[in-house]
Amino acid sequence: MKKKIRLGVNIDHVATLRNARNENFPNLSDVAILLTKCEVDLITVHLREDRRHILDEDVFDLKRKNFLPLNLEMASTPEMRDICIKVSPEFCCIVPEKREELTTEGGLNVRKQVKYLKEYVENIKHNGTKVSLFIDPDIDQIDAAIEVGADAVELHTGKYSLLFEKGSYKNELKRIQESAEYCAKNKIVCNAGHGLNFKNVSNISQIENISELNVGHFIVAQSLFNGLKETISKFREIINESRF
Repeated sequence: MKKKIRLGVNIDHVATLRNARNENFPNLSDVAILLTKCEVDLITVHLREDRRHILDEDVFDLKRKNFLPLNLEMASTPEMRDICIKVSPEFCCIVPEKREELTTEGGLNVRKQVKYLKEYVENIKHNGTKVSLFIDPDIDQIDAAIEVGADAVELHTGKYSLLFEKGSYKNELKRIQESAEYCAKNKIVCNAGHGLNFKNVSNISQIENISELNVGHFIVAQSLFNGLKETISKFREIINESRF
């Protein structure tokens, strides 16, 4: 029997809008309360080194108020490790990060830093947080993620999303499918995210071995036209119909 796919909503760009005026509107707690009334399974936030949107106090506040399980995206730095251990979110997703990038541009190269990440992941998991690694759909990277002790991987769907617009996405979709199957065979949870929208998410949702999707920019941007609740409802409808 196929399992319902989990949906995490990233609220980074609600914080971007709030920070534009240095005021507390829109309030992240109000948004989180609204998410609890939708079919959302977790709240995702990315605490970046430059604090361009989500701030430290946002992360602690969301965890303390416990609206939904919290998924903290972060770089693998000592600073972020210490914050993660203090916050103790339900989930942590380690992502690559470049200060000058507009958004995460690719997957983490786990293979190049196995020794470092193994200790890093152990420290976070010791605190009860489940750890995922944001990687490209690549078998060698999945093996490396297993080697460092990650609970899950999140497959970077950004390249697929760009190729979808050009109509040349099938090879990349196949890579994602094969990676998800490999994860299932090797008993590591497989999630996916980046660049997903109403048009391209159906193909990803049909992949049975993908357990969770994390979507942010599109949902927040589309909400300008349809409202947040309606946008999430339509997104959920699409992924549910694709899965079943």
